[in-house]
Amino acid sequence: MLWATAGAIALVLLVALEIAARRYGEPGPVTTQVEALVFAPKPGPLYGGLALMMVVLTWRQRFIAAGAAIGIDAVFALVRWAVDARIPEDHSVGNGALWVMLGTAVIAVTRRTGPERVLLLKGVGLALLLVAGRKIGDTWLFITAKTRTDVLDPYVATADQALGNPSWLVGRMVEATSPISSHLLQWVYAQLAVAAVVVALYQLRDVAAERRFPRHHLVRTFLVIGLLGPAIYMIFPVVGPVFAYGPGASGTGGVQWAVANLWPNTPPTVTVPQPVPYDGLTPRNCMPSLHTAWSVAIFIHTRKAPRLLRFAGTFWLIATLTATLGFGYHYGVDLVAGVVFALTIEAGLRSFDRGWDRAGVHLVLHGTAVFAALLVSYRFLPMELAAYPAVSGPLLILAMTSVIYGYRRTTRLWEPSLPPTRRPEPQPEPA
Repeated sequence: MLWATAGAIALVLLVALEIAARRYGEPGPVTTQVEALVFAPKPGPLYGGLALMMVVLTWRQRFIAAGAAIGIDAVFALVRWAVDARIPEDHSVGNGALWVMLGTAVIAVTRRTGPERVLLLKGVGLALLLVAGRKIGDTWLFITAKTRTDVLDPYVATADQALGNPSWLVGRMVEATSPISSHLLQWVYAQLAVAAVVVALYQLRDVAAERRFPRHHLVRTFLVIGLLGPAIYMIFPVVGPVFAYGPGASGTGGVQWAVANLWPNTPPTVTVPQPVPYDGLTPRNCMPSLHTAWSVAIFIHTRKAPRLLRFAGTFWLIATLTATLGFGYHYGVDLVAGVVFALTIEAGLRSFDRGWDRAGVHLVLHGTAVFAALLVSYRFLPMELAAYPAVSGPLLILAMTSVIYGYRRTTRLWEPSLPPTRRPEPQPEPA
């Protein structure tokens, strides 16, 4: 029932976003996904989705699926080369992975029955949800740029004075250590989905043997964060320091749209904030920082993994936080909201899995209340936050810390405790 409900919600969302994108003359997630069957797809987790699907297959079936996907991509590449097809620079391979996923779904329906069919369809559904999540996210970002003509960056930049303008500070540090730091951070920032797939594959490594999925894993948290986050973008549209206070990045923005060309060398002064217009191309994807939320989820889900994965989860969290600030993509208060957002969603999913109890309800309500209070303070109390940074800054960190502490304390209660082992009584030595 849970999987059927998730699939139905995803389908409704796909259709709604398709209609909304079409109103602005752009293809939506359904169209782009169908086009990926034939045309060179945009970079995305197609092979990552295939890898997730293969957790339900035997090793022999995995080799067959991987070989088929690579072979199909090779055929497509030869045909495009033969007809001299023009492929956009930002497009790549992946048609084969999508064809194999759909073929596996057909096999599940026509050649499998009972629990085997259900398990196979769960694997395909998980993979397609991951792929569709990327398409849904891209369409959401396009819609935010088209529907939210004014942005609230001056409010967030003013509130960020309470934290000492960390984006400006880290931005200067990255510039001073470039190009080594910038190349490393850009790679970490861009490969966040790959890191998530690696952690998810570890968590789902026993699915083929046990013939069932674990009750909770990283992919679920990742998908829910990606589905709910853009709704906050629509309520609180923000583009980021490098766009609102700098020259822009990635081909969007520009000095002509900026409030002032200050980032990262000159921190902004405190003035009464007002909404400002911005271009129709730059996504309003700052509040909250979903990269922060996703990296927090990776960190949480690697705490019980082997040492190498625990180290990788910690590294990815620190590097992602540094990149979001150092490239001017986010303000410090975005990161605070992102941490609370991730922990609240993770708490809600875990409470749903184990059955709602008093501690779980309190934790989710507390995280929701703190998240709402942060957004309200950023929007309606930025001048007060900036006027008393010695008080407001620690209060923002304390609010975030209270959610972290509540999550850790509550989840410890949920962990099964092992009974203490009795020490063997001393026995008399033989004569």
